[in-house]
Amino acid sequence: MFIPILITALVSLVNAASIVSRSQSYLQPAVLGPKTTITIGNKVIAPDGFERSATLVNGIFPGPLIAAQKASFHNFAIEVVNKLEDETMFKSTSIHWHGIFQNGTNYADGVSFVTQCPIAQNHSFLHEFSAPNQAGTYWYHSHYSVQYCDGLRGALVIYDPHDPLAHMYDVDDASTVITLSDWYHVVAPVLRHIIGTTANSSLINGLGRYAGGPASDLAVINVEQGKRYRMRLVAMSCDPNFQFSIDGHNLTVIEADGQLTEPLVVDELQILAGQRYSVVLVADKPVDNYWMRSLPSLAGASFVGGTNSAILRYKGAPQADPTTVNTPAQNQLVETNLHALINPGAPGIPGYGNADINLNLQISNVGGTFYVNGVTFKPPTVPVLLQILSGAQEASQLLPNGSVIVLEANKVVELTLSIVTGPGGPHPIHLHGHTFDVIKSAVGNNTLNYVNPVRRDVVSAGNAGQQMVIRWTTDNSGPWFLHCHIDWHLEAGFAVVMAESPSDTAAHVNPVPQEWDQLCPIFDSLTPSQLGGGSRYSYEEAANISTLLFPPSRLPY
Repeated sequence: MFIPILITALVSLVNAASIVSRSQSYLQPAVLGPKTTITIGNKVIAPDGFERSATLVNGIFPGPLIAAQKASFHNFAIEVVNKLEDETMFKSTSIHWHGIFQNGTNYADGVSFVTQCPIAQNHSFLHEFSAPNQAGTYWYHSHYSVQYCDGLRGALVIYDPHDPLAHMYDVDDASTVITLSDWYHVVAPVLRHIIGTTANSSLINGLGRYAGGPASDLAVINVEQGKRYRMRLVAMSCDPNFQFSIDGHNLTVIEADGQLTEPLVVDELQILAGQRYSVVLVADKPVDNYWMRSLPSLAGASFVGGTNSAILRYKGAPQADPTTVNTPAQNQLVETNLHALINPGAPGIPGYGNADINLNLQISNVGGTFYVNGVTFKPPTVPVLLQILSGAQEASQLLPNGSVIVLEANKVVELTLSIVTGPGGPHPIHLHGHTFDVIKSAVGNNTLNYVNPVRRDVVSAGNAGQQMVIRWTTDNSGPWFLHCHIDWHLEAGFAVVMAESPSDTAAHVNPVPQEWDQLCPIFDSLTPSQLGGGSRYSYEEAANISTLLFPPSRLPY
C-alpha cells in the first residue's frame, strides 16, 4: 500500500542562488524548508556533458538545498517519496541526514539495514526529527548500497541568527553553498562490482567537464567587490577528496562539520568525502574572473580545459574565462591547527587510554574487501534497530555477527582506528549520531590533543600505517553506524555499528512511527525485478569494463 503523503512541500524562493554558467544564467532551484516533500526519481542529465540516466531528488543534481533556522526545539518533517523506475539502478531508497544527531529519533537516521528497511518503489516515508541547538553545514544522501553515487545527494543548512562569528561575513545564503562531487558515466550497480572504480569527472555545484569531453557549462559564483562571503563547502563525493582553492584569495575557516572553529586563514584546504567547511572569502581583489579549483585525488587530474574548476566572478567583470594562474599553496589547512570555538576540550580524563571505554579497531583489506578487526560488514536482513526493539540486547545476539559493538550509556569512548592495509586512502571515517573530538589526526603532528581539538563528524584515518584517535560520549541510545565515507569502501565492508545502551533504546525512541514498522514487510515482499540494479546483467557489464572484480554478490537486501 502506498504510504500517504502527509506533508505538502513548502517551497521558498528566498535566497535563490545566483549561480550561472558562462553562456547562460541558471537560478538555483527553490530552497526547501524543513517541512517539505522530496521525490526520488530518474532523469537523464549531462552535468559534465555526458548524458546518462541518474537517481535524483526533485529531478535535479545536486538535490535542492534544504534550509532551516536554529531553534532550541525545531521539527523537520520531510516526506521521501520513491518514484524510481530505471531498471539499471536501484529502485528502493533511504535518505540519511548527515550530521543531524537524531537524538531520540534513531529510526529517522535513514541507514538501510541499520536503522530501517529501504523505502520501496511507489511508497514513501515521513522523516520527522528535531535538531535542537544544532546549526551549521550538513547534507543528505542515499544510504542504500552505493545509490548516492548515481546522484542522490544534496546540501542541508541550519542557519544561526545569533551566530557568534556573524561579524566576519556579510553574505550567507543559498548562493554561497558550494557542493563538490564526483561523477560517473556508468551506473553504480555496475561499478560496485569493480575493485578500485574511478570517477569520470568532478563537479562544482553540479557542473563540470571530463577529460576529452565537450566544453560544457561551468558553475559561476557571483560576488561583489568589498563584501565578505561565508562559503559553505560540502564534499558529497563517493570517493575522491578535493584540494580546494580560489586563485588570488585567502580563505578563513570558521566551521568544520557543523561545529564552529577558531578562525584560521588558509590558501588551500583538503576536504574529504562527507566533510564540510565554512570559509570566509573577502572579495577585495580587482574586479575580474578568478578560477575556483577543486582538484580531486584521481590519477591524472588537472585543470586542463576547465576540468575540476568553476568561476568566481566579481560584479562588473566580463562573462569570460578567467586568465588567473594556479600558484603553489603557501598556507595549506592542517587539521591539527583547527580548534573548537565553543566549549573546547575533549570529554573525560585527559591521557591516552583514560576514557571509560577504550576501543581499538584495525582495518585490513584482502582482495578488495575491507575488514574491521577481522570482520567484513555485511548488511543484516533485519535492521539493527528492529533487532534491538525486538529484544536483542547483547553483541552476541545482534547481527551481523562481529560487526556490532555494544556500549554502555553515558560513558566516554576513546576510539583508535588504525589502517593496517587498505588502498584508496586517506579514509574519511564518519560516526552517526554524534560529533567527536579529534584527539589525534592522521595528518599533521602526532601530538594527542585533549585541550582544544577540532570537533567534527568525519575525520581522516589516513593511509596504511596511519591512525586517528577520537572521543565522544554515549548520550544517544541506539545503533549508530561508523564507516568509511568512500561509498565503494563501505560497500566492500568498511563499517561497524556502535549500539549505545540497547536496553534503553526502546524508551529513547518511543514512539516509533507506524509507517516505520511497515517498511520491512513491504521491502521484504519485493521481487528481484522490483529491486532494480540490473540484476545479474550488472555483473556481466562490469566484467566488460574491468577484470578486477569482486565475487558475484546478491543485491543489497
